[in-house]
Amino acid sequence: MTLLRPSNFGQKGMILAAFTTREGGVSTGPYQSLNLGLSTEDEPGRVRENRERAAEYLGFEEARMAVAGQVHGNKVKRVSEGGLFAGYDGLVSDQENILLCISAADCAAVLLVDEQQRIVGACHAGWKGCVGGILEETVEQMSSLGANPSQIECSIGPCISVESFEVGEEVAAQFSDRHVLRRPDWPRPHVDLSGAIEDRLIVCGLVPTRIEKSDRCTFLEKEVFFSHRAERGVTGRMMGMIGMKT
Repeated sequence: MTLLRPSNFGQKGMILAAFTTREGGVSTGPYQSLNLGLSTEDEPGRVRENRERAAEYLGFEEARMAVAGQVHGNKVKRVSEGGLFAGYDGLVSDQENILLCISAADCAAVLLVDEQQRIVGACHAGWKGCVGGILEETVEQMSSLGANPSQIECSIGPCISVESFEVGEEVAAQFSDRHVLRRPDWPRPHVDLSGAIEDRLIVCGLVPTRIEKSDRCTFLEKEVFFSHRAERGVTGRMMGMIGMKT
């Protein structure tokens, strides 16, 4: 199984985190092979087997996976047990042996941890969530548990790159000019999603050197990652996962 590990997260406090790829599961067809999304048309039994494999790879039980039931919104849930939390795009916890899980297939899964206070967070940041405040709300909820934003380490997972993220003018207008790119050969503007996420986290008080961004593009590397846009909606889901072990 191929998982991408954040390089800026320490291990002495037993904070375990990873972003999954397509490799290492039992699904077939457009969902091959490590599809972790039960919201897809994949066989549910295969998805559950894939989830069990991914959780065990990080040393957690599948029953302890806390999965955000995402709606491209900005609601964040404090969790202390596994399960599906419908309607939430962010999860935070100060409990051990809970694996926070965020699904993605072009949007970014964002993982956060204050190792000193032992508080973890995770959120789903597509363009709607990014401009809608999911990042700010996740940091706020972590802070309410005792986290210090200046101590938070963050990893922004693989997502669609600016070269591939063409949007309409109505979407571009919701981003700072800093994150909107235009070229003569592009008929429409493009948005730098990971750059916009990073800047919003810095406004929340995170230190730039504590934020790690993946340089991988889900759209351009559809053989490695699931991409909703590249596969025209018929594809699986990856996950960003983070949790604390005892």
